This record gives sequence, structure tokens and C-alpha cells, in this order.
Amino acid sequence: MSSTNHKSAAAADTTPVLPLQGLLVLDFSQFLAGPSAGLRLADLGADVIKIERPDGGDLSRQLYVSNLELDGDSTLFHTINRNKRSFAANLKDAADREEIWKLIAQADVLIQNFRPGIMDRLGFDCDSVRKANPRLVYASITGDGSEEPWRDKPGQDLLVQSLSGLTWLNGNADHGPTPVGVAVADIFTGAHLVQGILAALVRRGITGQGGRVDASLLESTLDFQFELISTYLNGDGTPPQRSEIGSASAYLSAPYGVYATADGYMAIAMNPVERLGELLGCDALLEYGDRTRWFSERDVIKNILWKHLRQQSTAYWLAILEPADIWCADVLSWPRLIEHEGFKALNMVQEVFTGSGARLVTTRCPIRIDGRILTSRKGAPKIGEDTAAIRAQFHTQENQ
Repeated sequence: MSSTNHKSAAAADTTPVLPLQGLLVLDFSQFLAGPSAGLRLADLGADVIKIERPDGGDLSRQLYVSNLELDGDSTLFHTINRNKRSFAANLKDAADREEIWKLIAQADVLIQNFRPGIMDRLGFDCDSVRKANPRLVYASITGDGSEEPWRDKPGQDLLVQSLSGLTWLNGNADHGPTPVGVAVADIFTGAHLVQGILAALVRRGITGQGGRVDASLLESTLDFQFELISTYLNGDGTPPQRSEIGSASAYLSAPYGVYATADGYMAIAMNPVERLGELLGCDALLEYGDRTRWFSERDVIKNILWKHLRQQSTAYWLAILEPADIWCADVLSWPRLIEHEGFKALNMVQEVFTGSGARLVTTRCPIRIDGRILTSRKGAPKIGEDTAAIRAQFHTQENQ
């Protein structure tokens, strides 16, 4: 799939060959959405070169989600930029721009998430780049799409969650709009961009031509809600109504939700209400054999269940429900999750190390290839850490 044979700096173990090994990706992006796409491509074997400003680099180096810092940068930066190399370049400097064009000539993918118009003004717009390298896949992320009137709004996760209606799906009925506690707009947009990049690369393998891939935080967050938005569009115009208690879906009937027990919480998914009444010894639920009442009397049923489950521990109830094939689960906190044997069996945690030896414990790529768990010990780079090596590598290739 690649026009050149690049040696990946990301893969510590090259046997068997990873699917994207040999691909060169230039990652001009900052913050979370774009870099998360580059991270996934790196995990799958691509050589991802992060193009950064010499004076400060990626702005997320100083974007803190806690007071944790590693090797002079925020841990947020390290978690989404591991397994990459860094090339320092001032995109407004003629000499540095010439270096970038040499990399573009040999690259397979370019990722950027500047505000609309910035790459055009710098001369690295899609048309110019693909004219220089027709096989390249040019991948862009914007905040709210390329259309007016939201074209120039800042592409920030909380703002996009708010614009998209997502915040009205979370929490109980007496809560105001409640954001998801994870940057879902960023993460899903990065994942969608990767899907588009891989599709364009497959097409390139057939036609020999690259292409353009675009994704936006707003469109990705709308797509994330496709099931419920479709329900609304095909209904009578009634907005989603959250449960008064234990809400987990604004549309699903009782008993779907999270309930307090004597010592914690448990989740109960789609299950027959009267069957739950039999198993739990809750006579008040036995009269709800009519499924239509699970919707029309959702909060009444959930309040009955809430009061009943408070009488015993989570383990007590699970011991009754799980053998009966009732869909339910303990609600684990992170400390309990990390210590759980089920979590340990997944091997989801890896250690990575920066060039100076600083250690970060983080999650691994969730994808397995040929049964292989994908890990790499290479941490995030310092600004320009690999500039000299990259210049030597690609200048040598150019002169061969």
C-alpha cells in the first residue's frame, strides 16, 4: 500500500509484520482528536511523525486534566502521543517549509486539525499537497464541519457535546444538561478519521490514487447518537424524557438503569419486569406483565426496584440474577476495576518510556491483529527529539 519502504520507529517487535508497517504518516494535529487518530495508526504499525512548532510544540503539552506531569509535559499529551516521533518545524519559515515538502513527497498520510483556512494560508492545503504527492491521503478534522454558520466555532469537546444535544441524554430527570465525563467528541472523531484514512488507503491500493478524508467533532457526535436521534425523528416530536431515578437511557423502559444496593450499585439492562419480581422476591413487580406499562410507568417501576435492592448487597443480588441469565452487572469504580481478575486478564495496561527514561503507565491499543496484543514501549517524544534522525533518514532516501 505504500509507495516507499519506510522503517517504522514505532514497532518494537516486527514479527509478524503489523498491518500499517511501511506507511509514513505526518501528524500536524494538536490537542486530542487528531493526535488520537495518529496514535491508532502508530499502534497498527505506521511511522507517525509529529510536526511541531519549535517554540512550545503541540498545545496539549501544557493542557492538564490533572496536576500530573511527566518529563516536563502534561500526562494528557503523553497518553495520546506515545509511539510517535517529533520533527520540529516553523511552518512560516522558508527553510523549514522546504524540509516539510520533502517529507510530504514521501508520505502516505497527512493529518491536520487546524481551523479552516490556516493550512491554505500556509500553503499546505489539500490541493497543493496532493499535487506534489497524488498518492497521499489528506485527512482533516474540524470542530463543527466546513459549512456555515458554525464553520468557525472552536472545536472543543464540551462545546460540541452541548451543541449536539448529547448533554440532554445524561443524568436523572431533575438534572440539568449533563456532559459525558469523557471527551467522546474528540475520541470518536479520531476513530472516524482513522476509518476514513484506512478506506482511502484501500482504494489507493486499487487505483493508485490517494484522496481526501474529512471528519468533524459535531458530525461524529451526532453519529454517536444515531440510534436515539433516529428514534426522535421517527416519533411524534416528544423530546427524550430521562428517568427520575437511575437513568441510563432516555428512551428505554424499566428496568434499564443503575440502582443503589446496600453496599454499592448495580446495573440492570433489558429484562422482563415480572421475572425480576419473581427472582428478587419483590411482589410489587409481579403485576407488571404488560410490557406497555414498562414504558408508561417506567419511574414507578424503577422506584419500586430501587427501594427493594437497597435491602441487600450487590453480591447478594448478583448471585441470584446471574445464574438466571438476567442481564446485570456490578458497577465498578476504577480502584475496584484495576484489582479485578477480569481486568487483569485483558492485559489492557502497558508501560511506555520517554527518551529520557521517564515512565508512563497507560492503556494499550484495544485492537488485536492475528491474535496479537499490540504494545510498544516507545513513549511520547520531546519537541524535535527526532528532527536530526528524520532529516538524515529521508534525505538519504531522496538521494538514493
